[in-house]
Amino acid sequence: MTIEIAPSILSADFVNLERDLQAISSADLVHVDVMDHHFVPNLTLGEPIVQRICEVSPLPVDVHLMIEDPDRWAPQFAQLGANSVSFHMGATHAPVRLARQLHDMGVKACFAVRPAEPVEPLFDILDEFDMILVMTVEPGFGGQKFLSNQMGKVRRLRDQITARGLKTRIQVDGGVSVNTAPTVAEAGADVLVAGSAVYGAADRAQAISSIRQAAQAAYRS
Repeated sequence: MTIEIAPSILSADFVNLERDLQAISSADLVHVDVMDHHFVPNLTLGEPIVQRICEVSPLPVDVHLMIEDPDRWAPQFAQLGANSVSFHMGATHAPVRLARQLHDMGVKACFAVRPAEPVEPLFDILDEFDMILVMTVEPGFGGQKFLSNQMGKVRRLRDQITARGLKTRIQVDGGVSVNTAPTVAEAGADVLVAGSAVYGAADRAQAISSIRQAAQAAYRS
């Protein structure tokens, strides 16, 4: 499996977003965090800005909705041009119906799990999702310390996916860097979200390459 790197623009310069999007063109996805100040204690980007990001991004846009009522709002973000939309276990009322609605719109559906939430309830519906996002920090703010205790979830997900012959990917978001990438990849994650580790580097392309190489070398096949 090819490792994908998805820099998070939560760590970018919001005044120079187009410049900072171009700076990560060697990555695979751009990770866009949408927060509503209710589901998480932070407020970020709304629909008009996400739409513009989709229009100018050199990469497919991976929208991560940390919001209440994604059953209502996720399809609207899909219409803006997102390649994939993630919504949270603790927020959606009908995850399978929402995943199928996104698929009907030609958009990948992804289910996100916070640190205190188990992954076992997802096992019976894994085939409905293109990707499972395991949060390795508490969602809401960038620059937090990586929670290594979440790797058990990643391993259990990878075991299920492999045993059932599924193509569901596993994304990890939070504290990912060149130092933690091998741990994440060895557990079985293949899509790595990195924010400050990329945007805090003088050479963003080199940071992306270093994280990718570290993860690829350690990936659990």
